[in-house]
Amino acid sequence: MGVDEEGTLAHLKVVRKTLVDPTIAARRGRIVKTTGDGMLVEFASAVDAVRCAVEVQRGMAERNVLVPQDQRIEFRVGIHVGDIIFDDNDIFGDGVNIAARLEGIAEAGGVCLSDDAYRQIRGKVEVACDDLGPQTLKNITEPMRAWRVQLGGQSAVKAQPSSPAGQAPTLALPDKPSIAVLPFENMSGDPEQDYFADGMVEDVITALSRFRSLFVIARNSSFTYKGKSVDVKQVGRELGVRYVLEGSVRKAANRVRITGQLIDAITSAHLWADRFDGGLDDIFELQDQVTTSVVGAIAPTLEHAEIERSKHKPTENLDAYDYYLRGVASAIPYTREGDNEALRLFYRAIELDPEFAVPYGWAAWIFVTRKSNGWMTDRTKEVAEGTRLARRAVELGGHDAAALCWGGFALAYIAHELDDGIAYLDQALVLNPNLASAWYVSAWLKVYSGEPEDAIERAARAIRLSPLDPFVFRMHAGIAYAHFFAGHYDDASYWAEKAVRVRPTWLTCVRGAAASHALAGRLDEARKHMAHMRELDPVLCISNLRDLLPLRRKEDFAKWAEALRKAGLPE
Repeated sequence: MGVDEEGTLAHLKVVRKTLVDPTIAARRGRIVKTTGDGMLVEFASAVDAVRCAVEVQRGMAERNVLVPQDQRIEFRVGIHVGDIIFDDNDIFGDGVNIAARLEGIAEAGGVCLSDDAYRQIRGKVEVACDDLGPQTLKNITEPMRAWRVQLGGQSAVKAQPSSPAGQAPTLALPDKPSIAVLPFENMSGDPEQDYFADGMVEDVITALSRFRSLFVIARNSSFTYKGKSVDVKQVGRELGVRYVLEGSVRKAANRVRITGQLIDAITSAHLWADRFDGGLDDIFELQDQVTTSVVGAIAPTLEHAEIERSKHKPTENLDAYDYYLRGVASAIPYTREGDNEALRLFYRAIELDPEFAVPYGWAAWIFVTRKSNGWMTDRTKEVAEGTRLARRAVELGGHDAAALCWGGFALAYIAHELDDGIAYLDQALVLNPNLASAWYVSAWLKVYSGEPEDAIERAARAIRLSPLDPFVFRMHAGIAYAHFFAGHYDDASYWAEKAVRVRPTWLTCVRGAAASHALAGRLDEARKHMAHMRELDPVLCISNLRDLLPLRRKEDFAKWAEALRKAGLPE
């Protein structure tokens, strides 16, 4: 508050609106009163109170992964069971006083229970608690025994030095079964078959992601462990998950063997292991068998109907599927040459099966990256082709979240069909609530539509689903632009600089850094980034700027143009 009263208050209001108040209501709590930066809440049961507190604290830890230490909002929660006195919609008594004192001894981001509350929830709430012993509380006559709830890691814990990303924090466990699927070992004896083993894992991740009751880490983060000897406990800490699936794929002639083993990342216990054999034409059935076995081990109460809905056969043509997998492998390095090869492979997949939706979406995404990186050679022709592919992706992909994700974003970014793009992304997230890429690109669409606070929340969700993502700079840039249009220029500069450090040749983040520094009053920094940008794109000027961000609000475009003008972009 001392540094930024208005910004802190605005942030607190967003947290109240999107997390705290809805969670209290869902757990049948009643907000009795607010007291400055605190609140007094009454629940009908201790179980509801503890579940609410845990959900709020885990939600805050998830949000704070994105926030510098000195800018975090962190709550403390105290919970007690006791008699209270009602008077004019307020409550009084020792029960209230003890809860308040327990809040005072709780850790930042933590929950502290009285012994009375602990006895009520023991064996009923799936959390562990540490015995703090008798505590002397201010103005409470007798020492009281207190308990600390184990939340699976607070919002910021020391980094693990051997992390693939260098500085990965220990993340809090979600409040649902959580899993990471590590890259399967290619046992075919042919390194060129890596794309096939990776594709199998991608499809298993996608199938698991369709379950709303699971939390599934995105491919881009789990694949940072590829080729490394890993400690499963470390993976669990770095990705913030309870379970890890690892295995192997062997493809020989027309036969495929998939092996898998499911491990509890906290205890290292092996929960399940199996082997699945079949012909290439059985590949989708084999993937479904792996998925069903994993779900049965970690979430056995899921209904059969939900398991059936998760199954998906994208194409009958296995050659088309093979070309699609090769295309994804070529596109992931995010280079001009890789994109060109990926596009050729996606076109071949489409040629073999014109009804196969997701290659259209990926091909449309290639034109997005060409446009954002300044790689287009015939802009008019390529914009038209990217739009055609995107429309076909969403037409065919009504039940394919990835096709809707890539196709929907391409429609918004290339064709400037913003409302349709947002609708398709929302549909993708209904189909697959764990799709990190859909959360991240939908964050950008919220930037374009003038909803920066929602954009920040969506980007935060993407980062939690893919905390080690090698392309996290895309998410950081989206957060930077959201802060820029919200008028938080220092925050915008901070996130833009993070993105530029990782990908200094990506024009989008360089433009964001130049604009943010300009309106923050740091013109020297702004002009430095502008000079770099002019080296990368010497033809860019104010007059051809509009096509780069399909901004809905005229005032947003005016602000962006003025910022880049101050940074030195010519008319």
